Amino acid sequence: MGDLNGKVALVTGAARGQGRSHALGLARDGADIIAIDICGPIRNLPYQHATADELADTADQVKNLGRQVIALEIDVRDLAALRDGVDGAVERLGRLDIVVANAGICIPAAWDQVAPEVWQDTIDINLTGSWNTVSVGGPHVVAAGGGSIILVSSAAGLRAQPFLAPYVASKFGLTGLAQMLSLELASHNVRVNSIHPTGVRSPMGSGNTGMHELIAANPKLGGVFQNALDVQTVECEDVTNAIRFLVGEEARYVTGLAMTVDAGTTRM
Repeated sequence: MGDLNGKVALVTGAARGQGRSHALGLARDGADIIAIDICGPIRNLPYQHATADELADTADQVKNLGRQVIALEIDVRDLAALRDGVDGAVERLGRLDIVVANAGICIPAAWDQVAPEVWQDTIDINLTGSWNTVSVGGPHVVAAGGGSIILVSSAAGLRAQPFLAPYVASKFGLTGLAQMLSLELASHNVRVNSIHPTGVRSPMGSGNTGMHELIAANPKLGGVFQNALDVQTVECEDVTNAIRFLVGEEARYVTGLAMTVDAGTTRM
């Protein structure tokens, strides 16, 4: 979609799912990749966590596309480790032009069943982790003369969805954060946008079986998750294609946009 030759992109949550798709999509367009993932267990997670082998597989696939890749096992909640890792990777690759803050978790529960640690972990990973990613990656993008930052939010960051209290709070936070950053970073020729998918066919999107039980017990609320288009979920590549557009020259004047890839769910 765009010519990213000579560019370097940082993608968090890159071991699998959307993160892997974003890393490979940007690599196909010519970018070298810094791929970051925690690659370990997260308490209360209702689906299988990412693994070191999956991150290594992402790195191998990037290499097979002829691009350089540095894969790092880092928890985005650990600001010091994230800074050390990204600074070192940028030193090796020479620059940083694109940041995709994608790492996130989703743990459904009725509002009065949300455990304190679930609230804290979701906010810490989804919102603070994205802030950490921008904090360490943003200065490098500024130093490169400008570029693009993408915060991966959700349809739930534009229109509230039930049984997802900490997730909705974190994703609405990302929506506002992207818009604020787009103003402050505009003078540095850095564009900041957020992406808002509906349900995505991925380990997180497909592995949350508890959500089905919550909807079945509260059928009046099920319609909130309805898509206007005749699809239940979108593919990771559908979100990647939106990111490829936003980081490319075709979107050189697009900033502060909350871009939906939601099959119309936020209009229902």
